[in-house]
Amino acid sequence: MTYVSNLGDVGRDDVALAGGKAVGLGGLIKAGLPVPRGFVLNTAGYTDFVGANRLEADIRALAALSPQASPQDYEDASARIRALFTHGTMPAGIEAELGAAYGRLGDGNAAVAVRSSATAEDLASASFAGQQETYLNVVGAEELHAAVIDCWASLWTARAMAYRAREGIAPDSVRLAVVVQRMVEAKAAGVMFTANPANGRRDQTVISAAWGLGESVVSGTVTTDDIVVDAGTGRVLSRRTADKEVMTVYGEHGTKEQPVPAARRREPVLDDRDAAELAGYGTRIAEHFGGPQDIEWARASDGFAILQSRPITALPEPAADVPDTWPVPYPKGLYFRASIVEQMPDPLSPLFADLIDGSVSKSLRALMSEAIGKNVIREDDVGLPTVNGYAYYYYRTSGMWRVMGRSLTAVRALVRGQAHMGVAGWREYSHPRYERVIKGWSAKPLRALSGEELLEGVQVLLDAGTVYYTAVQSIIPLAATSEISFRAFYDRLVRRDGDPPAQTLLLGYDSQPIQAEKSLYDLAGWARSDPGLTSALLNEPTAALAECQRTGSPPADVDLAIWQEWRFCFQEHLDRFGHAVYNLDFASPVPADDPSALLDTLKFYLRGQGTDPHERQRQLTERREELTEQMSARLGPRRRAAFLRLLRWAQDLAPLREDALADVGLAWPLLRQMLLELGQRLVHAGIIAEPGDVFWLHFQELRSAVEFGLAAPRAPAAVAITGADRPVRAAAVEERRTLWRGQVKAAAPQLLPESRWMERVFGSMMPAGPQHQVGNVIKGVGASSGRVRAPARVLHGPHDFALMAPGDVLVARITTPAWTSLFAMASAVVTDVGGPLSHSSIVAREYGIPAVLGTGVATQRIASGQMISVDGDAGTVTLEASPGTPGARPVNL
Repeated sequence: MTYVSNLGDVGRDDVALAGGKAVGLGGLIKAGLPVPRGFVLNTAGYTDFVGANRLEADIRALAALSPQASPQDYEDASARIRALFTHGTMPAGIEAELGAAYGRLGDGNAAVAVRSSATAEDLASASFAGQQETYLNVVGAEELHAAVIDCWASLWTARAMAYRAREGIAPDSVRLAVVVQRMVEAKAAGVMFTANPANGRRDQTVISAAWGLGESVVSGTVTTDDIVVDAGTGRVLSRRTADKEVMTVYGEHGTKEQPVPAARRREPVLDDRDAAELAGYGTRIAEHFGGPQDIEWARASDGFAILQSRPITALPEPAADVPDTWPVPYPKGLYFRASIVEQMPDPLSPLFADLIDGSVSKSLRALMSEAIGKNVIREDDVGLPTVNGYAYYYYRTSGMWRVMGRSLTAVRALVRGQAHMGVAGWREYSHPRYERVIKGWSAKPLRALSGEELLEGVQVLLDAGTVYYTAVQSIIPLAATSEISFRAFYDRLVRRDGDPPAQTLLLGYDSQPIQAEKSLYDLAGWARSDPGLTSALLNEPTAALAECQRTGSPPADVDLAIWQEWRFCFQEHLDRFGHAVYNLDFASPVPADDPSALLDTLKFYLRGQGTDPHERQRQLTERREELTEQMSARLGPRRRAAFLRLLRWAQDLAPLREDALADVGLAWPLLRQMLLELGQRLVHAGIIAEPGDVFWLHFQELRSAVEFGLAAPRAPAAVAITGADRPVRAAAVEERRTLWRGQVKAAAPQLLPESRWMERVFGSMMPAGPQHQVGNVIKGVGASSGRVRAPARVLHGPHDFALMAPGDVLVARITTPAWTSLFAMASAVVTDVGGPLSHSSIVAREYGIPAVLGTGVATQRIASGQMISVDGDAGTVTLEASPGTPGARPVNL
């Protein structure tokens, strides 16, 4: 039997025989790249060695560990399996072919590298990097035979077995080939990524380089020079030259570490020309394999050698550099994130940014004109521009002084409910008007509407939502004033030692977010009546359940009639509550579009976790009424009357604020349907690649497409009318997404321009704390009392909701009513933005969990899995030095 093949003869289809590493090297050789000479001892050699020594049954028994087995269990199994290989004997046929192939690499005494090449290694789906062993500077046939057996045994390292168990790869399905190559007399070596792993940029090559052999670079035992190269031009974009204290060199047997000569410690390993040449090899390799590659390289006196190439399997989407300056578009003005940050925590998509600025400007001017006079606010005095993608309320300085001069008039207008403001304005005008506009456009069949009509509908609905949001903004200060007034009266004139905080008397009232939670809880109770439905809801992947909900096709083993009944009930929930926005930017799906987050919460309830919200509310109500009676009984007539009057005022407005905020996105499901209909038409016209790309167009681009008839009503079986290889706006869309991904990592200042006087005058009014906090204690606002120590879970939006585990501390930039379902799982809440009267605080109190809000830096400073202590009374979050143990549970302190 033939056990050995030259590396240059290994083809793409030979993974089962030669393993992933050998296939990759064979491809590099065929592409004309400088690869050291060598051969591969194929998997038949491994199979025959195991068979000849009768090891298979013992290996299978020892390796049958679950993914949940302890690290020590894996270590014990690995040691016993490797002992089996060490005591085995290499069959004569394998030994003969191995010796002959080794002889062809030199005079029978050549120094070679012996590397594993597993059948589940260096693949596009999972790289398995570092799971098996490599042996360097192996000299002589005897050392080679021992290294090959050790390499075979390394298929069963503890880390390799655990990795395969997590990936669901059965122990008896893997085999190992062995690559043997001439050693390179390396003066320098390192690794190269043909895409930047820090920002996902496919047009940047990242090189790490060190003196000597590359073993220390791969293992991470040496500090490397790091160079970023523009892949297209070869230009060095950045470099960091390290103080390289040690290097790996050849020893008498194997390798050893030795100090780097003093003169070379701070000398660059590669100059710009070398880096460009190496990056050029990287580009060729990535093009050959059709995707970004992780490459090991070495440099000898005669040039570069490529030692290995594997796919990069965990590469983030491309992102631009994180902005570090905040230039304002209009210099003569003041910029405030203010309350807008609660609804728009992230950078805006281009289409939303274009439309919302004008919509907010019109709404604010109309409101102020009615409240303080028609000639006070001028055309360019207010707006909602973006800085690095983030929305800011903008006030021209002169206009702001004019408004401040009429502030008392504005306050009187708010109290009287003028300009459709306040509770009466919301109930009698703003909310009914918003519903009427939505109802009118809902009656129109979207597919039959022209592009102009759809675009008109988008603008009308967005304007209606903006007008509604402006009205809601007038309720928030009323609710805040009522609670602050009651709390001050209670703390000064009613509360005694041992009495609960004032907020206890405001709990137990229904609001739309609480009603949505009860609805989900009741749906879980309904589903439990059918075991098949319960099993499907618990065991089917959430994405599959969402698709079944959309199409009406039941999951496997679920009766069609039961599924249709369930689907109808769940759709009723979506119709009633599915408009809750996670982010006001209409590029973000709402639950009506993607109910995955709700389905995850439903699974939480089906598993019997969480508390019954009906019972929780009953207990809160009972406690509230009992305390009210006790407090009233001990007060004199005048103080009792004032106490009850302030209490009823605060109790009326607290849930009303939540109801008003919850309906801000009432038009969003329909608005998104209109935009996605336009997007679908632009896909068929060859303008964009997928319907959702419409959000990344600028308004003028969308309007031009509509005016040129490229968004005409489509037939049900419409087809593309372009033969272009790539949609017209595809590159622009990707460039804007890349820019957005960089911007979203920034910590947007609350105030612009950034100055001491701005912070001194307006800083205390902003909903987020200072962003320059250092040390292991983060300060914020204590918004719900209690203390908890638990692992953090940093969530950036609904796409992360599935990561939340019961007992985690929910850490987010901000939470809106759409986040309420997660509070049932959370042991505490920490946010960058918010205060004692924000949504987060109100809901945290309802759930009886600590909350520290408005930290300004929580999502920047805290890592998921890190153990933190949340003190809702002191308003602090204490960080532990290292991430917590996975699965650690909260501890009440």
